[in-house]
Amino acid sequence: MKVLLTGATGFIGKALIAELIQQNFNISIAVRQKTSQFPDEVKQFVVGDFESNPDFSASLFEVDCIIHLAGKAHVIDKAKASVLDEFRKINTELTLNLAKEAATAKVKKFIFLSSIRVNGNQNDQPFLEIDTPNPQEPYAISKYEAEQGLLNLAKNSNLEVVIIRPPLVYGNNTPGNFGRLIRWAGAKFILPLPLGVVNNARSLIAIDNLVNFIIICSLHPKSANEIFLISDDDNLSTTQLLKKIAKAFNKKALLLPIPVSWMAFVAKLLGKEADAVRLFSSLVVDSSKARDLLDWHPVTTMDEQLCKIIKNEKNI
Repeated sequence: MKVLLTGATGFIGKALIAELIQQNFNISIAVRQKTSQFPDEVKQFVVGDFESNPDFSASLFEVDCIIHLAGKAHVIDKAKASVLDEFRKINTELTLNLAKEAATAKVKKFIFLSSIRVNGNQNDQPFLEIDTPNPQEPYAISKYEAEQGLLNLAKNSNLEVVIIRPPLVYGNNTPGNFGRLIRWAGAKFILPLPLGVVNNARSLIAIDNLVNFIIICSLHPKSANEIFLISDDDNLSTTQLLKKIAKAFNKKALLLPIPVSWMAFVAKLLGKEADAVRLFSSLVVDSSKARDLLDWHPVTTMDEQLCKIIKNEKNI
């Protein structure tokens, strides 16, 4: 199978390419500029700045499947006239332009990495694929608009579309909040945190599980024109997660039993409500569709993935 990736140099892209090489896929990548991060067997197509309507046509010859990981997760300049428009340039417009070129080039399948935030930022019951989408911030809105455009394109062409909405992804060199937790646990002395009594539930997905699922979707005929929510087997509270990460480093987390209501109030005063939502609220997904339709099951546990993270940290 000949596969074309975007976002190859990112956290997920690097892990996916490593596994695709192991499984002897014919791999090419579309990049802004040439990179030395991959072996020569990974063919590179330099398409230029992704915000300047790049032409992907040369990279699409005889491609069977596109795995589209490239996206904008942050807008640095919040003073821009429209933050949503900044997200749309990459997450919506680039995605749909690439998909249209793919349809013209007779590419069979287009896998789009979306986000669980299309469903919403928190829940009381596990999210399902059939739930009404509820994107609440510009990033999620731009991803949802891309999804809608892709599904419409699939109806009017022979291009098969697969949409994956993962929750927080963790693994070696994880960016964002999870990466900060790894650095916290890996420090010589663990600082105490006021998170000893957070009784929520959060779904996460190990990078090895996500990579495995993406590859299954590329090969499985029943993945065509479907949306999937996927996660690890176990859901954890913020308190449980901190304890598990510290234990993986053979340390004990000092977590102070500060009431969540107090911390949420302080976060609101400081303008950190979004951070409070991620720390204190629940966000659980139901992965049963992926298991039932594609016979997918996680290939690793959090403990196993944390072990790989720690080994990587020690080797850096």
